[in-house]
Amino acid sequence: MASTHSPRIVNNPQGRVLVFDSATYVESFVASEPATQGDVVVNASYSGVLCARMVMSARPQAVIGLDCAIGKDGAGIAGLWYYEALGVPSAAVDVMTAEMGNGSDLYDNGIVSRVNDAAQALGIEPGMKASDAARFLQTGEKKPTVFEPTRRRVIHTASSGRSIVCTDSIAYALPEDKNRNVLCTAGHTGRSVVGYFRDFRPWAFICSDGGVGKNNSGLSALEAVEPDGIPGASVSALTARMGDGQSTYFDGVISACNQPARDKGVRVGQSAKEAALLLLA
Repeated sequence: MASTHSPRIVNNPQGRVLVFDSATYVESFVASEPATQGDVVVNASYSGVLCARMVMSARPQAVIGLDCAIGKDGAGIAGLWYYEALGVPSAAVDVMTAEMGNGSDLYDNGIVSRVNDAAQALGIEPGMKASDAARFLQTGEKKPTVFEPTRRRVIHTASSGRSIVCTDSIAYALPEDKNRNVLCTAGHTGRSVVGYFRDFRPWAFICSDGGVGKNNSGLSALEAVEPDGIPGASVSALTARMGDGQSTYFDGVISACNQPARDKGVRVGQSAKEAALLLLA
């Protein structure tokens, strides 16, 4: 199908969904037809910062683009955080589910792979159809009853009552975690978090190694809490996103662990999911 600079327009009571083959077409369109409040822009370009700048000429209510396989340094989805800083909900679609340069294919067949926090607050999540996500972004009809900014998520609860819990920072631990839960968090494992581990005293923890750093500073808390008997491990920052506790759990690969964790069977090279279950025991 030949590409066209004019968007496919899907009209809803709440506004329009403007479906473009490219982010580069957005500016020329809004120059001839000013954007209206409530517009959602869907475009079959990568969700990078350059494209985000182009799309923002339309002052959209929300944006959906492609993830282009994420790419080096996350460039394929870096625009999600550009939008986040502007308070604009945004999602990226798995490039293996939609054709690049074909907005209609993205809208009709694309599957969401990544979202920013503003979109998550509206109930948008990976696995959702792009057309449904566009509608929910406009209507807010899938908005959770309560949105948890710290994104605390209970992954699994054992018969013992202990749980694997994801939070974005160890600073978001709760009193109920003390001596009970395995926390998968997304900050580094340096000396500044030792106090949190001792105060909250989780049953066990998995954090990020922060890239390890000078003098292994990103791992120093692991050994520091050994005398406290707290099992702990770190995942490689190259495998899981810092600041995203769910990525620690779902994507992370263990890069280091302390002796109490090794005693439970945790080993370097394991997935964080496997290690978390061992730590839960």
